[in-house]
Amino acid sequence: MTNIYVVDAPCGAGKTSSAINMINQSNNEKYLFITPFLKEVERIKSSCREKQFFEPQEKGTKLNGIHWLIGSEKNIASTHALFLNFNEDTLNLLKQKEYILILDEVADVVEIMDISKKDLETILEKYAHIEDGLLIWDDMDYTGVFFNIMRMSLNKCIGIYGDTALIWCFPIEIFKIFKEVYILTYMFNGQVQKYYYNFYSTKYNYKYIKYVNNIYSFTDIPQTYENIYKKYKDLIKICKDEKLNSVGDNETALSVSWFIRNNFNTGKHLLKILKNNVGNYFKHIIKTTSKENMWTTFKKFKNIIRGDGYSKGFVSVNARATNNYRHKRTLAYCVNIFMNPVLKQFFQQKNIEVDEDKYALSEMIQWIWRSAIRDNKPINIYIPSSRMRNLLIDWLNKLPK
Repeated sequence: MTNIYVVDAPCGAGKTSSAINMINQSNNEKYLFITPFLKEVERIKSSCREKQFFEPQEKGTKLNGIHWLIGSEKNIASTHALFLNFNEDTLNLLKQKEYILILDEVADVVEIMDISKKDLETILEKYAHIEDGLLIWDDMDYTGVFFNIMRMSLNKCIGIYGDTALIWCFPIEIFKIFKEVYILTYMFNGQVQKYYYNFYSTKYNYKYIKYVNNIYSFTDIPQTYENIYKKYKDLIKICKDEKLNSVGDNETALSVSWFIRNNFNTGKHLLKILKNNVGNYFKHIIKTTSKENMWTTFKKFKNIIRGDGYSKGFVSVNARATNNYRHKRTLAYCVNIFMNPVLKQFFQQKNIEVDEDKYALSEMIQWIWRSAIRDNKPINIYIPSSRMRNLLIDWLNKLPK
């Protein structure tokens, strides 16, 4: 049985350093290190030179490249994008090789599929049925346009909400064929991958980070991380300007639906106010250079909010595990995060409790920690959504002093 370990520790606690030390101190273990960005792949290759990590090269496709490396029993460093394309061939290869998986940050293991209501009705009427939240395929002789859906459903990869939406789920069996799995993250209790594990009744245990004699390593003993937490409250200066914050006073202000609604309003009055507020904050209140400014909003509305003096500082709202923005010291977080209601209801139909505030806080903290605070440097941040701002304030107030 695979041991799945969640290493839940704040940014800067030494999660990746602990993984690197574990790899370098091991004997004949084989590792698959999965990280969101190619730059982090290079870090693993350079930090574990004696273990010789290989990055998949195209042999027709990158997936064929990683299959070749697995078959050759090489240590591998690759990206989330390739990991999420693993298929039955990958599964069969890994079953024979006893790899240890290290997943740097949670992956996008659940997505809503793009399928019309009419096509879904056809599938349920003629070819499949619903069982325990999953699409179960009945017609084993089927060869039509829904063949890929049939193939994925046979691997228990297609969840269903009511009879209105199909949900793609990463094959849970892939997590179960590794010798061990380590997931390096923070605030796992608020993340979709936790709910995904609950959906499949997959057990996991926690590990922690200890720092002894200048060495980071994993431990089973819970840690408080007080030395890390106690600095945060002094390092983060949240904008409390009532005039700037008034645009987000409503509980749902700056949510996706708020942006859509206001984008269709004549004059787009509130969106213009938000854009002006962001520009005013960067240029006149904090007065930092464009190189130091970092901001985000939902990608669809990026061009509406962008402005002079900060446009090049856009960082995707779901950015994780990258050090590329550690020079940014003035931030504007122009979103209000809610889980997609279809995903939320998909989990809830199996009596899985979803905490949207934890989910939102987790997403925000991951984004904030792309900035200069990674290096324990002070940052300024404008959070116009009252809900998101209060979530961060409450979190900071509850940290160990």
